[in-house]
Amino acid sequence: MKDNNTWKYKRFFWSSWAIQATWNYERQMNMGYLYGMAPIIDNIYQDPNDIEKKKEAYRRHMQLFNCTPQTTSFVMGITSAMEEENAKNPGAIDPESINNIKTSLMGPLSGIGDSFFQGTVRVIAFGLGISLAKEGNILGPILAMLISIIPSVLVTWFGGKIGYESGVKSLDKLLKGGLMDQVFYTTSIMGLIVVGGMICNLINLTTPLAFGESFVLQDTLDNIMPNILPLAMTMLMYWLNKKNVGTGKILLLIVVGGIILSYFGILA
Repeated sequence: MKDNNTWKYKRFFWSSWAIQATWNYERQMNMGYLYGMAPIIDNIYQDPNDIEKKKEAYRRHMQLFNCTPQTTSFVMGITSAMEEENAKNPGAIDPESINNIKTSLMGPLSGIGDSFFQGTVRVIAFGLGISLAKEGNILGPILAMLISIIPSVLVTWFGGKIGYESGVKSLDKLLKGGLMDQVFYTTSIMGLIVVGGMICNLINLTTPLAFGESFVLQDTLDNIMPNILPLAMTMLMYWLNKKNVGTGKILLLIVVGGIILSYFGILA
């Protein structure tokens, strides 16, 4: 087994940059995540007799994952430390908790990462770049790229390093006294808050139905609860997913249903 951790940090770094290369609608970044974790798992389970444990670890990281690429390295670092601890001390960690920590962290880190990199850094970088480029200054596109790239490189590299080192140092504390459950609970609440904010901002669903001038259905729904239709649509998709309806069928339902309801003037 390799003892030098630098190769792990490099793996977290480069695989985070490539994590969206195999993005899919069913499990999103799961294949990219496994691409980053596979060398770590291979290094842990080098004994041919551990092939079943290796397969189990592979399957574990093929579950749904979606996170800002720059903050994904932090999650990879923590889960790598947990995989190593699980291999060294079987039974000390519930293998299911490895996926739980991924699920708990990807929501908050996506909210923070997207807001910082997409909503702040990119706006500043290209706002400055465009203003210089309009004046014919060659530094415009160069500065835009540098301002965008440098924070991404720093966060991705040190995120993986900090995630792994904090995981190695903190696992014993997390596993004692139910602290791990408290971490899961707290991060899950943060993730739900982020997802709730994303629902009302990303799902634009309204109805133009009105009966005379006195009753506008959308106004009534907004008085009951703003963004109630996006919430209802999200809960319907969640229910279909829990019923194991395939992703392809859900997408077909959304497309065909949206066209039909829009044609009859029920949804806008």
